[in-house]
Amino acid sequence: MNIPLLPDIIFARPEWLFALLALPLMMWWRGRIGRAPAVTFPTSFILRDLGFKAKSTRGGLTFGLVLLSLASAVIALARPQKVISHDEDKTEGIAICLTVDVSLSMLIEDFYIGGSPVNRLTAAKRVMRDFIRGRTSDRVGIVAFAGAPYQPCPLTLDHEWLESNLDRIQTGVMEDGTAIGSGLAAAARRLDKETVPSKVIILLTDGANNSGKLSPQDAARLAATLGQKIYTIAIGTPGVHMIPLPNGRVITSGRQEFDEGTLQEVARIGSGNFYMAQDLSALEDIFETIDRLEKTEIKRRSIVETEELFFYPAALAAALLGLALFLRLTLLNSAPMAVAT
Repeated sequence: MNIPLLPDIIFARPEWLFALLALPLMMWWRGRIGRAPAVTFPTSFILRDLGFKAKSTRGGLTFGLVLLSLASAVIALARPQKVISHDEDKTEGIAICLTVDVSLSMLIEDFYIGGSPVNRLTAAKRVMRDFIRGRTSDRVGIVAFAGAPYQPCPLTLDHEWLESNLDRIQTGVMEDGTAIGSGLAAAARRLDKETVPSKVIILLTDGANNSGKLSPQDAARLAATLGQKIYTIAIGTPGVHMIPLPNGRVITSGRQEFDEGTLQEVARIGSGNFYMAQDLSALEDIFETIDRLEKTEIKRRSIVETEELFFYPAALAAALLGLALFLRLTLLNSAPMAVAT
């Protein structure tokens, strides 16, 4: 039973509160009209007309204290309790490894942000940052690869740190090339160290595998054997493009081709999906789709604890009763008055 004005207070034994209904009856019985206490005299007929009807008031204060003591005792018997309630979230987290191609072709400026051209790597970082912000309960890390893989950002729950270190994903760190198989294998090895129930690799590349000793298919089978899901994304537009290098030189990419068949097979082996992103909007839609597909499972349960409060009204009842007895035996103690009967 809840108290309307005190929602956090309940009574474990509310049936005892019905005893409070007896208190008004006791007040009425105590305050009924009647003769006051008197001393009887043999010649009382002489004083007959001096008698008076009176409301018995002696001990009114002590009687009130006794009533309050009884009310406190009844409330104590009803066992008031304070409710301490909270929700507990149990997160079944996901470990996600973003596996990003950082070969020189990722510097091709065929994407646009706010109407200005940007290279593929910049667009990828922009979308990955938004994706990371939405995965609040998941461990996210980044593996980058060109001719060989490296790990700029280990898997972490500190997403603020992860966002601040996205600039560590850059071209020119490793020899040029596109070692998709090696990148996948590095991501699979890193995810295998995690103990979460769900592990996901998101592979983003703009070329075909041309480096490394491990084929993308074999790397995908390794990841699948370890229980990891793989999503593959081909980023960029086909054709011949110019690549502006950090040193100011500009080189041609040659004919840009995507090995869609290999990426589709890798996704199939990894029980994921293949996507093609030729502009920023498509890339954002792809990451939003993956975000919806790989939702973190949150189990919520309510825990209700109670704190017993009965000793407060019980202590008040004892104190009021003690005060009533003290007053009755000391300050309010008096002899009965004499009246004729």
